[in-house]
Amino acid sequence: MTAEGTSPAATNAGRPSWLNKTIVIAIGVVALVIAYFILAALVPRWWGIKMSQVADQTFTRGIFWGLTFGILCTLVPLLLFVAAWSVRKRRGGKVTAIVAVVLAVAAAVPNLMTLSIVLGNGNAATAAAQNMNTGAPGFRGATAVGAVIALVLFALLVFVFVRGRRRRTQKRLDAAAPRSEV
Repeated sequence: MTAEGTSPAATNAGRPSWLNKTIVIAIGVVALVIAYFILAALVPRWWGIKMSQVADQTFTRGIFWGLTFGILCTLVPLLLFVAAWSVRKRRGGKVTAIVAVVLAVAAAVPNLMTLSIVLGNGNAATAAAQNMNTGAPGFRGATAVGAVIALVLFALLVFVFVRGRRRRTQKRLDAAAPRSEV
């Protein structure tokens, strides 16, 4: 008890601190829900318009930009996730890992926006899909193909890296092993 007759957990307003935290969390959740609905209505339409402007109603540009976004916005996040995983236990690695994960998510946003148009069934996704059908033909399909190409490239990079590491380890073991002459 304090001199004023209230417990230390109570605030100046007379509410307990847990109630204040609950109110702040509830306001935060409501703000996130409102932001979600606003972004769900605006982002797909905006992305559809932007990609239509970039592709300029041609198949070649739509396919080119779709492949470019598909490859880069899949391969770069995967490489950043690997970098985050590899530095997480080093000194200062937690901060570096968090930065790498945030950058990976940011790099994946274009693919996620395209995916929200492809999988979305709301008005904004439908409008964006129709806009992309006429303004950026081939973009959505090329983005999917680019993402698959990036996954295959990533798998090949991992295979080559792991295989090289195993070979170097085996060479070190073979060099350190005593040779027996027969």
